[in-house]
Amino acid sequence: MQAEEEQLGQCVYEKEVEIKNADGLHMRPAMQFVDIASKFDCDITVSNGPTSVDGKSIMQMSMLAATIGTKLRICAEGDDAKEAIDALTELIEVKKFDEPGPDEKNSKSESSH
Repeated sequence: MQAEEEQLGQCVYEKEVEIKNADGLHMRPAMQFVDIASKFDCDITVSNGPTSVDGKSIMQMSMLAATIGTKLRICAEGDDAKEAIDALTELIEVKKFDEPGPDEKNSKSESSH
């Protein structure tokens, strides 16, 4: 019975997000993701299709091979799971890892000529 109570006490949140920055989830954005994920106590798993990795491991995050348009599923389990999902969603979909989107990238390269 105790295991059930512990399980019910855990908050589980899941959200699908889309990579929107032009260069996708390369090492710098993956590191930003891990930095934010590591601020939370909850467990964070990120999935790209059948591949699921620890959202707090830079090596594992780099294995996702997420390019622009890739939909990732983020699952967080723990007391601060909702806050973690909200912060990671903002990083990916709103801030776009502080990188240009495809339209912004093209206009910058055209204006530099």
